[in-house]
Amino acid sequence: MSTKIPLHPVEMWRPNNISNTEMEKFRLMVNERFNVNLENYHQLWKWSTDNISDFWATVWNYTNIIHSIPYEQVVESKPMDKLPAWFSGAKLNFAQNLLWCRDENRTAIISAGEGKSIKTISYRDLYDQVKRMVVAMRSAGVRKGDRISAYISNCPEAVIAMLASASIGAIWSSTSTDFGVSGVLDRFSQIRPKFLFSTNSVVYNEKAINILPKLKLVAESLEKEGLEKVIVIPFNEFDNCDLSSISLATSWNDFLNNYSVLDSNTDEIDFEQLPFDHPLYILFSSGTTGKPKCMVHRAGGVLIQHKKEHILHGNMSPNDVFFYYTTTGWMMWNWLVSGLATGCTIVLYEGSPFKPRPSVLWELSDQIGITIFGISAKYIQTLQDVNYKPIEQCNLRSIRIILSTGSPLKPESFDYVYNSIKKDVLLGSITGGTDLCSLFCGLNVTLPVYRGEIQCTCLGMKIEAWDGEDNPVYAKSADLVCTKPFPCMPLYFYNDSHNTKYMEAYFSNYTSIWYHGDYMWINPNTGGVVMLGRSDGTLNPSGVRFGSAEIYNIVENFPEVQDSLAVGQKVGKDERVVLFLKMCDGIKFNDELVTRIKTKIKEQLSPRHVPSFILPIRDIPHTLTGKKVEVAVKRIISGEKVVPSSSLANPESLELYYNLPELKHKL
Repeated sequence: MSTKIPLHPVEMWRPNNISNTEMEKFRLMVNERFNVNLENYHQLWKWSTDNISDFWATVWNYTNIIHSIPYEQVVESKPMDKLPAWFSGAKLNFAQNLLWCRDENRTAIISAGEGKSIKTISYRDLYDQVKRMVVAMRSAGVRKGDRISAYISNCPEAVIAMLASASIGAIWSSTSTDFGVSGVLDRFSQIRPKFLFSTNSVVYNEKAINILPKLKLVAESLEKEGLEKVIVIPFNEFDNCDLSSISLATSWNDFLNNYSVLDSNTDEIDFEQLPFDHPLYILFSSGTTGKPKCMVHRAGGVLIQHKKEHILHGNMSPNDVFFYYTTTGWMMWNWLVSGLATGCTIVLYEGSPFKPRPSVLWELSDQIGITIFGISAKYIQTLQDVNYKPIEQCNLRSIRIILSTGSPLKPESFDYVYNSIKKDVLLGSITGGTDLCSLFCGLNVTLPVYRGEIQCTCLGMKIEAWDGEDNPVYAKSADLVCTKPFPCMPLYFYNDSHNTKYMEAYFSNYTSIWYHGDYMWINPNTGGVVMLGRSDGTLNPSGVRFGSAEIYNIVENFPEVQDSLAVGQKVGKDERVVLFLKMCDGIKFNDELVTRIKTKIKEQLSPRHVPSFILPIRDIPHTLTGKKVEVAVKRIISGEKVVPSSSLANPESLELYYNLPELKHKL
């Protein structure tokens, strides 16, 4: 069923000059090298997805992938669900590609946060610190293929330890300190790490939080699974970091001093040269309805995909200062760190983005000259809710791109960014996922920004909207699929020897076609994309399918509504839509509001979109990364018992959805 998303949306921004962008230079090079006449991005995208091998070979050369042995074949000729190998024969090292710059005058990392002063690390210093950690880890027994985990804040040591692990060929997996013990063990107990990096404390919301009691329980459990060392980073260098209660623990500095015996004549890191498909990261699904899946990502796939996105789509260069507000448990941390491969400066921030005031991140931007500023859609919504307008207090002159992800960015949030943050800026709404540790659709420095739309599907990613087998549609809500292989497909899932979980996750809906589990809409006029929520949360009353984001885009414009959740409730063989509203402080839920909301949904969407019930609720469940938790609530109101996942920011909120008397009525 077509939704009333505009086919001719309002243009919010247009690039002034694209001739010097990497995307435009790449297009012209493709024209010359392959004797084609691609006139614009959309034609370039089509070429890139019709000529997969030629495209990725060209990206390899254009983005200067550092390697010791060249590849023999770009991609195996086999169906997508047979998981073809990429760049066979090549040898490279991920960390080497991020540490190519050795300039002591160029800043690699700026770190800041609550309770911390701004500190900088040069590329020369970063290289030297990684080198020292590589020697220490090798001396302590870390070898290629070992799992190295981190229960850690977004600090420079996390980057250093990750790069050291990658230098050796170990597999890195991190999660953030806001996870509880069960959340950490749900993840790390599945992969049985050899080493665990952590921190003794963090500061959040102006409160110091001691991590050591949780770390002790995590370490004791993982020790039974083969954990050998716990390396603890003090929150600041003057911390009295008493680790006596944790048997395997040592401090960061003591570990380096005890194991890092450097040969004074050794100036280079001994980067292990590995196949393109060698494992680099293990990332975890949110696990909102079960144990998290352990997704193993290949080093070469992450590298070439991130360089394509940063350099071609974002025009990132050594002149950029790249910030993303993220934790180490979100794939945006991995995406941020890959910025080092361009030679730019990356910015790490620990703590609340609203303390001591809502302006804190924007003031930081002015102070250090951030050029690419990344946050979540929920953060933008919260700025709107507190009525903070950065444009009135900060100059933000350096920012050229604002990025948003985590959940669909509403059209009204586009208005807010251009009216209340900055007028001359590329607002890049981006979407992808932990499943690919990168993007399917995203920003493009050569294209306009249209209200409510992601600018484009990314180069090399054959993304289509399907409402049936081999049936791509436009201007119609449908499943996001990818019909051609891409190099950042997960290598495998950990502890999934026959790829059973892998196949079920991505290839059980369409034959040999990647089914992503998102619901989308593609504009045939602009090539832009609108994300409509998760397919497993798709609303389907009387056989009419539509995405929950369509309702959110309307309901959350009502000033009385702070947050909302739209889910389907199974009733016999059918389902009905239930809309829950969390009211703003001091506002009472009433029948008049319900009538206005139903009328607006009917007018702007259709009568079929109008919820059967609109009910007040005290809280809406979200994951730690800010996504609404629809599936768990859908299961609860349909009569199931759900164990709260460790990935929930507010797991107690699920209790509010049991045994609601209004929902016991039949259709």
